[in-house]
Amino acid sequence: MPNSLLSQQSRKNETSKKIALTDAIFDQLAIVNAAAVADPTVLRLSLDAKAGVKVGPFSRKGKNRIETAACDHDFAPKNTVIPYGIFLPEWDELFLYCTTSKVTSDFMVDVLEAWWLAHRHRFPAVQTLLLNQDNGPENHSRRTQFMKRMVDFAGRHQVNLRLAYYPPYHSKYNPIERTWGVLENHWNGNILDEIDTVLQFARSMTWNGHHPVVNLVTQTYQTGVKLTKLAMAEVETQIQRLAEFEVNGKLLNLGKWFVEIFYCPEPALA
Repeated sequence: MPNSLLSQQSRKNETSKKIALTDAIFDQLAIVNAAAVADPTVLRLSLDAKAGVKVGPFSRKGKNRIETAACDHDFAPKNTVIPYGIFLPEWDELFLYCTTSKVTSDFMVDVLEAWWLAHRHRFPAVQTLLLNQDNGPENHSRRTQFMKRMVDFAGRHQVNLRLAYYPPYHSKYNPIERTWGVLENHWNGNILDEIDTVLQFARSMTWNGHHPVVNLVTQTYQTGVKLTKLAMAEVETQIQRLAEFEVNGKLLNLGKWFVEIFYCPEPALA
């Protein structure tokens, strides 16, 4: 089975936390992701932020061949760098956008837009971007500013967006999550005492033989930006959530996890 698909049996045997819709969400993800692989007009992207990295002479509890003095407490870091990644599972390509600001809705959409402007020429047949994400506080499908920015993005760049979220407590299945472990092992116990040091280590890591493209985002982002209920109601008219459907006599509503945004009128989701 390709890496992009889930092993349903191993998933169902897990003891991790689950919600009532977990299995149904995974089943739909398998359908959506497999369809993207088979369709040259759809490009699948996996997006997520890594935990912030404190910049300073701190011990990171790893190992290093060179003995280096480090502080044993993370007092007053110079900065905190948060890597945000865009990963192409079918291409094994990783793009990292590092920030010392907050990973907000606006930050995430700005990064996606910067990436698409730089790389869309490589994908002339692509009409739809499939975005695999965790349903986090800044990018879930009810986050007003995020959805407004997504709608604006689709219209501005004339590309359809398909949002397909992983269920709570199962973020490790999002393909980009595998790259974070490689990055941690790469810098391991090294002292990340400057922002440039963090960037250099990120650029020198490899994922299946590929070095990531690493950028530093210097813009400062404001938290708490949101729309009024009236403005969000208008946004909802421009998106389509997966319609309720029946499985084994039960009605399932996965509209929170599967959303379509069309830059031009299209038939409603079945």
